[in-house]
Amino acid sequence: MIVSIILSVLLGLLFVGAAVIIVFDNGDHGTKLAWLLTITFLPVIGILLYLMFGINYRHHIFFRRRHDEAIRVFTEENDDAIVRLLKGDMPFESVDERFRPLARLLSNAEAGNNLSAGNSFEIITSGLRKQELLLKDIAEARESIHLEYFHFGNDRGGREVMEALGKKASEGVEVRFLNENIADFPIPTSYYNRMKKMGIEVERFTNSKQGILTIPMKLNYRNHRKIVVIDGKIAYTGGMNINNHYFFQWRDTHMRIEGNAVAALQTIFLDSWLTSGGKLKNPLPYYYKEYTEVPDGVFRDKLIQIVADESDSRWPLLQMGYEWVLQNAREYVYMQTPYFVPPVSFLNALKSAALRGIDVRLMLPAKVDTMFMGAANKAFYKECMDAGVKIYERGGEFIHSKTLVCDDYLSQIGSANIDIRSFNLNHEVNAYIYDSRTAIANKEIFFKDMEISELLEPEKWAAERKWYQSLFSRIMRLLSGIL
Repeated sequence: MIVSIILSVLLGLLFVGAAVIIVFDNGDHGTKLAWLLTITFLPVIGILLYLMFGINYRHHIFFRRRHDEAIRVFTEENDDAIVRLLKGDMPFESVDERFRPLARLLSNAEAGNNLSAGNSFEIITSGLRKQELLLKDIAEARESIHLEYFHFGNDRGGREVMEALGKKASEGVEVRFLNENIADFPIPTSYYNRMKKMGIEVERFTNSKQGILTIPMKLNYRNHRKIVVIDGKIAYTGGMNINNHYFFQWRDTHMRIEGNAVAALQTIFLDSWLTSGGKLKNPLPYYYKEYTEVPDGVFRDKLIQIVADESDSRWPLLQMGYEWVLQNAREYVYMQTPYFVPPVSFLNALKSAALRGIDVRLMLPAKVDTMFMGAANKAFYKECMDAGVKIYERGGEFIHSKTLVCDDYLSQIGSANIDIRSFNLNHEVNAYIYDSRTAIANKEIFFKDMEISELLEPEKWAAERKWYQSLFSRIMRLLSGIL
C-alpha cells in the first residue's frame, strides 16, 4: 500500500515536472500540445518518450552546462594568437555586400563560427581521392591528429585509416578520436579497444562521464560531424565518413582546407572532446597554428566561414542560413541532400523562392540507403513541385552530398542534411565559401550530376504514385523528428 502511494506520488511529480518543462519550452506549439496529450494518456511511456525524443536542448541551460570544462580551458589557456584566430576582426568588408548580412548572421554564436581570409582548399568529390589525401597527411603528421566522425567503419576503409593512425601514435604523435557511439552501436567495443591498444585516445560522444542519469535524454541526439585536424594546419570536413561506402561506393562532397579556417575546426573538435570527458596533454596554444602566408591549393586565398551547430546551441544557425539564402537569392539556388525532411519554415522559404521566380533546384538520390528515408523524402515532393521547385533524382551510385550554391558567389559544403534531425538534433558543421570561382566550380559539379539525374514531372510523378506509397510517406513524415 505504502509502496503504491510512493510510486503514485513519484509518477505525479514526474508528470507535473514534464508538463511544466513542455509548457515553458519555446518550441513549436503543435509539438508541445502533442507531447502534453501523450504524457496525459500514457504517463509512464509518454514521459520516457519525451525524455528520449522530445526535450529541446536549445532552451535548457541544464544541457548547455555540459560545455563548462571546455569553457574553462578556453578561458584560462587562451593566448593572443588564438584570440586573433577565433575572435579577431572578421573580414566582413571582403564579402560581397549582398551576402554580408549572412556572414554576420552566422557569426552571431559561440566560438567556431568565425570568418577568415587567406584559406586554400580542394573540393573532393571522390572517396578514393579523400582516402589518398588523408592517408598521406596522416603519414606526414608530426604533432597531433584529431578526428570527430559520425561513422568510422569496421571494414577495409576504416581499418586502413586506423592502422595509419596507430602507426603515428607509436611514433609519439597525439592521436584522438571522438566516437559517435549511439549511431555506431553495431560496431563492437573491441574495435575501439584495439584503437586504444595502438595508442589512440578514444572518447565516446555520449557517455556516463557526462552524468549517467542524462543518457536517456541524449539517445536521440547524434554527433553527425566529419572533422579531421592534423597538426593544427590541415583540416578535412564535409559529408564523407570513414568506411567503404564513402571511399569506394558512394558519391559525396568533402573539403581539404589549409589556412586560418583550420582553427575553427580545431576549436569545434576540442570543445566536443573536452565536453565528452577527453583530456589534453599540452596547453591549448600547442594545438593552434596561425598562417602568416597564404598556402597553395586548388582554390587559393578564399574567404571561409566554418559554422558549427548543435542541439544545445542557442540558435539553429544552419537552418537560418539556408532560409536566408532562399529568401535573398536573385537568380538561383541549387542544393544536394540525401535526406529531405525540412521544417515548416524551411519548406515555406523554399516554395517562396520558387514562386517569386528563382531557379530552385533540389537534387536527391533516386534510391536512398534506407526505405524509411526514401518514403519520407517523397512526402514533400508534390508541394515543392507545385510551387515550381525543380526536383532531380540522381541515378547511379547513392549521392550523399550536402551542398548549396547560389548566384555564382556563395557555396556551402558540410555534414548537415536538409532535415529536422540535422537542423535541430544533431551536432553538425558546414563550411560557407564566399567566392565566385568556387561557386561556379560547384555549379559545374551540380550540372555534371544532372547528366545522370531525372527531372521529375509533377503530373506524371503524381499519377504514377500508388495510394499505399503516399500513405507510407505521410506516416514517415509524421515520424520525421526521430528518423
